[in-house]
Amino acid sequence: MFEILNESVAQKERFRTAANKLLNQCFLLKKKEDTKKDYVFVRQNREELFVPYFDLLGYELRINEDQGVIALVNQFGTGRMALNKYESILLLILRLLYIEKRKELGTYSEEVTVLMEEIREKYAMLKLKTKPMMDKGMERHMVSLFRRYNLIQNLDGDVNQADTRIVIYPSVIMAVTVEDINQYYEQAEQKLAEYAGGGDNGEPEEDFNQSTAD
Repeated sequence: MFEILNESVAQKERFRTAANKLLNQCFLLKKKEDTKKDYVFVRQNREELFVPYFDLLGYELRINEDQGVIALVNQFGTGRMALNKYESILLLILRLLYIEKRKELGTYSEEVTVLMEEIREKYAMLKLKTKPMMDKGMERHMVSLFRRYNLIQNLDGDVNQADTRIVIYPSVIMAVTVEDINQYYEQAEQKLAEYAGGGDNGEPEEDFNQSTAD
């Protein structure tokens, strides 16, 4: 089924690059500069190359063309990244901010951009006892972690500034499969409320779809 790859060295290299990005980064984005060519290549060759290849490995290829996201999901429930409590909270905050901003924009043609201050404010509203405010190390870790998996991108170098702009990609919705976006919003708000009312032991609480576990 991979005869097409034997006909062209260039095609083989493009396949290798795109497949490795999916395995290592979880998501390909149509509007992200360093993944848009891979997104197009996977979409054009999904049935001939990528679906059968990843099926052999036990993965399902999911493509949301409306949002311009390609995701890789393990069919057996493995290969999921465990997040500690604070990482989980920040991921949920990013999801909520994405949904809120997307509703304001009313279109998928514009990127969702928030300020670091908006993330701080959402976090502070939880009034967590052991860590009521985000510190600089926490902010840097959040950006580094979620940028690695193509969930966000900082547009400014110093992520600790209040006016640092953070692009939240639509992949944040596909990180956890949800059928209805309104139900998803309610579930995320409820989860945040539970975190705010519970203990802060730092143990893994949440996981999201990831092609390879760290």
